[in-house]
Amino acid sequence: MSNFLNILIFLLFNISLFSQQLWQQRVEYSMNIQMDVEKHKYTAVQNLTYFNHSPDTLDKVFYHLFLNAFQPGSMMDIRSQNIVDPDPRVGNRIGSLLKEEQGAIEVQSLKYNGLPVNFEVRETIMIVSLNEPILPGEKVLFSMEYEAKIPIQIRRNGRESKEGIAYSMTQWYPKICEYDKEGWHAHPYIGREFMGVWGDFDVTITIDKRYIVAAGGVLLNANEIGYGYTNEDRDHLSAPYNTLSWHFRAENVHDFAWAADPNYVHKRIVTPEGVQLGFFYIENDKTRDSWSKLPVIMQAALPKINNLCGVYPYPVYNFIQGGDGGMEYPMATLITGERNLPSLVGVSIHEWIHSWYYLVLATNEAKRPWMDEGFTSWADKIIFNELAAEGWMEGVLDKNREELFTRSFNSYLYLLENGVAEPLTTHADHYVTNSGYGINAYIKGALYLEQLGYIVGDELLLKGLLRYFEEWKFRHPDENDFIRIMEKISGLQLRWYNEYWINSLKSIDYSIVSVEAAKTGQTNIVLKNFGDMPMPLDIVVENVDGTKTYYNIPLAMMYGSKTMDNRFAKDWITLAPWPWVYPEYTLTIDLPFVDIKSVLIDPSNRLMDREKSNNYWGL
Repeated sequence: MSNFLNILIFLLFNISLFSQQLWQQRVEYSMNIQMDVEKHKYTAVQNLTYFNHSPDTLDKVFYHLFLNAFQPGSMMDIRSQNIVDPDPRVGNRIGSLLKEEQGAIEVQSLKYNGLPVNFEVRETIMIVSLNEPILPGEKVLFSMEYEAKIPIQIRRNGRESKEGIAYSMTQWYPKICEYDKEGWHAHPYIGREFMGVWGDFDVTITIDKRYIVAAGGVLLNANEIGYGYTNEDRDHLSAPYNTLSWHFRAENVHDFAWAADPNYVHKRIVTPEGVQLGFFYIENDKTRDSWSKLPVIMQAALPKINNLCGVYPYPVYNFIQGGDGGMEYPMATLITGERNLPSLVGVSIHEWIHSWYYLVLATNEAKRPWMDEGFTSWADKIIFNELAAEGWMEGVLDKNREELFTRSFNSYLYLLENGVAEPLTTHADHYVTNSGYGINAYIKGALYLEQLGYIVGDELLLKGLLRYFEEWKFRHPDENDFIRIMEKISGLQLRWYNEYWINSLKSIDYSIVSVEAAKTGQTNIVLKNFGDMPMPLDIVVENVDGTKTYYNIPLAMMYGSKTMDNRFAKDWITLAPWPWVYPEYTLTIDLPFVDIKSVLIDPSNRLMDREKSNNYWGL
């Protein structure tokens, strides 16, 4: 009997551990917003049903109050004024805001399961002390009334953008913080990345009827508010107090964003996949040509993204002119719109691809921004290049695949050589420089995937990305979850790659030291690792008659080698593995020295070797 109990306890313990890896908290928001466009304020009632799917008892919860960052002396303000390379969109602008230009969220009341509850506001974070704890498996209701003041548009959200958009409403409502196996993620807002709890949003926005509202969700009352009509048509709609209520619903997302302007032009297209794409912009000489061409290009982009990243799971996506550059949100992006066509296509593709990595997979952006920005940047280059090859943008030529990441590689070299490099494990808010953050998150994160294709082969990389999406969607994966997928797909041990590329600042520098005649009919090629990050090597040897022979030297700690890679060669000779502790490796080939024209490391140009000049030997 005692053995049975021991086995039962063992099974229950391991099931508990397994379940902790899978659970996700859940939210259901119901929000009713009353906009005052004269005073640039809104009042709101928010009901939040919170599902505690964790094994933990919660005695407090945390909310983000993002708009409080737009006040002089805020953390965002002070950080911008003290970092060595401030974002020019912010600079010292927050510190110079007049009272009526500032942002704020003022919570007037908060009830927990119908009873008042105490809370404390610390700038952009609100701490709620609960009268009764939230038990594992329990759902509770938070009811809030609050007022918000919309700031002049500075960073992402606000009113009166540079391009004249009335309202860019992002990071605009009290949003409960994420709680996962690491605990609460209640990081203050200083202008970088976000993380949220998946759930459903039911949002009603009542606003002056002259305004057209664009949002990341499905509009439930399109006929009632004259959605898609011209402003002249809408002037005849009857509504109390000259307002209209726009009712949106967004399911299985972790945020909700919207924008509003009386002069929006609205165009729609339904793709063959059944996704409704919306385009909201102010038409003028700077937007007319590019925005009129955008819908069919985005329709052409969707199947390409689906093939590369996984199938888009939502019914709509809206491209909205607004904000201060480009920023992703569930089922929507806010982008500056006064761009030429290639620029508009580029930013639109980038922000849409975030739907796969920021939204559906949703790694913790604050801790791992490179897994969102980097993966997105890698994919957007490939998709943009495919569109260019098909002639969608007149005058824009596609690049050879080997050249596609050349600029990215040069940016990575700048990172290494100019003293701003930090490990990819650095929290997004805590980089010493903005340039270091940008290159790490967007560039080194993209090169992580490009170079992984060098290690395992592009076919298996693409297969692994699709499997990663299917297995980890809606589950907040991390880098270990991703590399385990790649290990399963390739049959190789790959944790070492994460240890070097993500956790350290070590870099790659392989060299051809010598090419010399050996015994009769053979040649010795001596290779040396001058860097401190080991890698497998692809090598091509060209004969004087033009024939080429390809070789692959796997790392010993991979316990195997890649089996397919058309970017390298269709056939190659796999050599003995190179243990990483050995500084040199001698490759002996069955060719006379006099017959060898050249030797090249990395013919597909995917190895991020910081000194490529010593990768070539030739007569």
